[in-house]
Amino acid sequence: MENPRTTSPFKIRNVRLFIAFRVFFNCRFYYPVFTILFLDYGLTLEQFALLNAAWAATIVLLEVPSGALADTVGRRNLLVFTGTLMVIEMVLLCFAPRGNAQLLFPIFLLNRILSGAAEASASGADEAIAYDSLQAEGDIRDWPRVLEKQMWARSSAFIIAMSLGAAVYDPDLMQRVADAVGINVQLNQSITLRIPPLLTLLMAILTLITALRMRESGNRNHQTKAGRGPSIAEAFKLTLAAGGWILRTPFALVIILAGVVFDNCIRMIITLNSQYYRMIDLPEATFGLIGSGLAILGLVMPRVARGMVQKHSPVFNLGVMGGLTLIGLFGMTLFWPIIGLLPLIILVAVMYLENFFQSHYLNRITDSHQRATVLSFKGLSFNLAYGLIGVLYSLLLAYLSLEVTGGRPDISGVQLENLVFVKSIAWFPGYFLLTLLAVLVFARWLLKNTDEHKKPG
Repeated sequence: MENPRTTSPFKIRNVRLFIAFRVFFNCRFYYPVFTILFLDYGLTLEQFALLNAAWAATIVLLEVPSGALADTVGRRNLLVFTGTLMVIEMVLLCFAPRGNAQLLFPIFLLNRILSGAAEASASGADEAIAYDSLQAEGDIRDWPRVLEKQMWARSSAFIIAMSLGAAVYDPDLMQRVADAVGINVQLNQSITLRIPPLLTLLMAILTLITALRMRESGNRNHQTKAGRGPSIAEAFKLTLAAGGWILRTPFALVIILAGVVFDNCIRMIITLNSQYYRMIDLPEATFGLIGSGLAILGLVMPRVARGMVQKHSPVFNLGVMGGLTLIGLFGMTLFWPIIGLLPLIILVAVMYLENFFQSHYLNRITDSHQRATVLSFKGLSFNLAYGLIGVLYSLLLAYLSLEVTGGRPDISGVQLENLVFVKSIAWFPGYFLLTLLAVLVFARWLLKNTDEHKKPG
């Protein structure tokens, strides 16, 4: 029955702002040129790798504490903090001195730490404030519709950012555009490399403005009326309580573990996509277009996922995801020229399904007072697993390199790198199947006294 207080979830202020926040926060125009942007500023590839490690470490360290703080000091306050961090992060990137080796690395290190802190702060808090508002002012059964709209809007913005970010980075293209519109300016790489960060700085400002316009939902106003601010100790108590709740709630634990299995394996494959594109004879000039094309899935898959959660049980949906993932992983091992892109498309589609299912099922069973913390635990689990598979993959590459050179001592350079890469991809289907079976066996034992996993909707 329709809730008398609202006819649509999108009439709720925080729901609309949640969608806008996700769009602005994730619309980063430097993503399609991420690696070469850092290198063109004057950093080395080794420094770039260290900076990414610092970014990931910051997220892992702050993920759960930030969720607990969101559940104590307020989700809006943490989102305002997130927007502020993003603005500072992008100011550093926009105005970093190019080519100054002594200043450049410390500035970019601070940029990556702030970026990781912003990611951790936003994780869980934005979703929690929207879900609480929907619960207070509307009908929580509309949450799949909200997720669908959010993913659609975010994917649309990502397509624009991928296409425009790569275009404005090209000095030759920008010079032709300037000449065509009659602007008398000489453009080179030192100028155009600033354009994607400047566009992202605009998104950061919009992110902060959006966060400032949010309001805590009605069922959390008691915190501000209590006359005192919550302590850091309370945040850590909530962290421990949420962790204990996950361990005592079989369905929640299984949801997170199942998500980890899909997320770490597919994310690692997606991280390697540029090398895979080369191996299936795709021109490098098409990589940006492919990224935009894959983002189009974000316009389609949320509607598919919404239909699946409404009509089918979590067990059925898990089976569909598992089957598609195995098809995608096995397909990639064949390295079909050109059409080898199809298995990767399948895996990206699975990632959209997994993100939707995680949000839907976890929010459905989690109480408001610890929602952001539980969602942060999920993010922490995913990032830890991703870091672990990164280490395992590095060890695998070292092992395969020794194996290949032992059998063919004459091989080296790019030829060795390509052969090792091909052999490494063949390990992914077995790894995924082994981890999935382990989780399924554990889940069967854990869920033997409940039927939550068999209920659709």
